[in-house]
Amino acid sequence: MTPAMTMSVPPGHRLFAKYAHAPNSLGYCGPAGAAALRAVAAGGGKHVDVPFLARGFSGAWPYQEVLAELSGLDDPLDERVVRGYWTGNDLTDAVGNVRFGAALLKRIRPQASHYWGHLTDDLLAEAAPTHGFHVFGVYPWSRLLSASQPEPLKVLDSCRIGWAQVVEVEAEHLLVRMAHLEYDGSVLTLGSAREERIPHRIDGACFLDAIAPGDHVAVHWGFVCDNLTTDEVARLERWTAWQLDAMAPRLASG
Repeated sequence: MTPAMTMSVPPGHRLFAKYAHAPNSLGYCGPAGAAALRAVAAGGGKHVDVPFLARGFSGAWPYQEVLAELSGLDDPLDERVVRGYWTGNDLTDAVGNVRFGAALLKRIRPQASHYWGHLTDDLLAEAAPTHGFHVFGVYPWSRLLSASQPEPLKVLDSCRIGWAQVVEVEAEHLLVRMAHLEYDGSVLTLGSAREERIPHRIDGACFLDAIAPGDHVAVHWGFVCDNLTTDEVARLERWTAWQLDAMAPRLASG
């Protein structure tokens, strides 16, 4: 695979676009702007107003604002903040889960509490400065798992940031090994990794830099969106495991 074109936008803007594009293109979050985000994620789009688009993501943007503020950074699209929110890094390790959760809930509760009544201080036990907290704690779908329908589990598995190891590079897809969520009626876990093909191009655009068998990638809503280092995989895996453990008592209680 040829490397992506030289970046013409700030690295934090491109990183945000990589992870935000898939749910945006599906109409799940953010303003209309999938084509613009796709251009930025592929390494172009230098004239795209990424901050304007990012502020329209009612999920990701408040998290990145709070993480930036508590880390002493001015820009929610600073690459360190974006990386911290989506997959974890030194910022998420240092900021403090309860401290972050209290600041986040104070910010989002006035807008969300009239239809998401679960955003109380009880949720602080599950709080973390990552996308995983939004998926498993703030997002309502984990509360629908007990309905014995496949949709909640599918949404949670798609919305979380997954990680995979490349087995084979194809023109439009990557053959990878990846684990998925499993739910036994009371416990949500990650199953064993299995081989599958996942697209890494959309309308000819690829968000990855050079990729080869053995490399690691991030997967969001069924699309390979980012290269991951082994350290980034370890942090993402650790934060995902932490989130699943933190929510376990709530799921077990029904």
